[in-house]
Amino acid sequence: MSDTFLQNLFAARIGGKNYGKSAAIYKFEKIKRAKRAALAAHPGAEILDLGVGEPDEMAFPEVVAKLAEEARKPENRGYADNGDEVLKQAAARYLDKVFGVPGINPETEVVHSIGSKAALSILPAALVDPGDYVLMTTPGYPVFGTHAAYYGGLVHQLPLRASNGFLPDLDSIPPEILRRCKALVLNYPNNPTGASATPEFFASVAAFAVKNQIVVIHDAAYAALVFEGKPLSFLAAPGAREIGLELHSASKSLNMTGWRCGFVAGNERLVRAYADLKDHTDSGQFLAIQHAAAYGFDHREITEKIAAKYSRRMTGLVEVLKLSGFAAAKPKGSFFLYVTAPKAAAGKGWRRTFDTAEDVSQWLITEKLISTVPWDDAGACLRFSVTFAAKDAAGEQRVLSEIRARLSDVAFEF
Repeated sequence: MSDTFLQNLFAARIGGKNYGKSAAIYKFEKIKRAKRAALAAHPGAEILDLGVGEPDEMAFPEVVAKLAEEARKPENRGYADNGDEVLKQAAARYLDKVFGVPGINPETEVVHSIGSKAALSILPAALVDPGDYVLMTTPGYPVFGTHAAYYGGLVHQLPLRASNGFLPDLDSIPPEILRRCKALVLNYPNNPTGASATPEFFASVAAFAVKNQIVVIHDAAYAALVFEGKPLSFLAAPGAREIGLELHSASKSLNMTGWRCGFVAGNERLVRAYADLKDHTDSGQFLAIQHAAAYGFDHREITEKIAAKYSRRMTGLVEVLKLSGFAAAKPKGSFFLYVTAPKAAAGKGWRRTFDTAEDVSQWLITEKLISTVPWDDAGACLRFSVTFAAKDAAGEQRVLSEIRARLSDVAFEF
């Protein structure tokens, strides 16, 4: 039977009749292909992967032990739906003790998520009708905007640039867009820039949102991974709980990436709307995983050890990249280092120019077997991650020394 009729049935949101016919290649697929080609050209060589965006270590043994303990309990075997009180109460304690946000009601102001990505894909259904705008930052994590567009919404991008500390310029939003806006999505510490927000910025965002009657959704996936000072929550800002939701995750802060667990907290009516939609989207994360995540949220020392490791690696990576001419500066949190991409590279008897950050990234993989992630959304930049594979401090130094050795014969031009 011809499958032509199937082609005619695909929804317009994924391309309609043209679904699957595009020759465009997603940049992460390009990186994968380049890595395979580089290894084929250099059998037995090592790719130094500084592009990976997830922890390089397992969850801590005590968290795994908690999972095993909880998985053996018959009462945890069934559908979790919107969860029980264990994770909710741990989330309220976590926001209070770690972020200085007291008084969160675990029964009405917290619901678990199957990771932040799932929450970001569900929430647009609660807010966005055709023609509504949502405000997203670029570069950034696009999931909320993608699903908003699925519902007929429109996305207005706010560029993140070094000149503004990689914070969005809210004054740049045209009034006609602001009048039709439903939500602003933020993410600090930020992926990919590694930039951190300030209490003053969050206070200004809350005031802006109250004035313009829009919802703020703060994706706080990296919020606990800080190298100096205390972790910062948007919900701590004056007025934030009137219009705000914050998404926390065990993926990065507890090395539980594949476990898919986090929570949504904030304004009671917004949390209820998320929970209602979630009821029609999934049947909840396995309670044993929720309880293991709760254990992790109650043991801040786990995240502090993880953050200390990333801080140590970040210091070393900044030093190595500076030796090669990059204007690298250590961020205050996350595991991402964001630098301006070079415009050219030269060595003995050769010179190569680059039009985009993607050109640089492909060249680094092909010629130096160093993998990074390019961003050309708001200037040509490269994202390095300190989640490269290394078992201990000695292993970290080996990787950093190898990066330096591979770049030692290159003169970059910026």
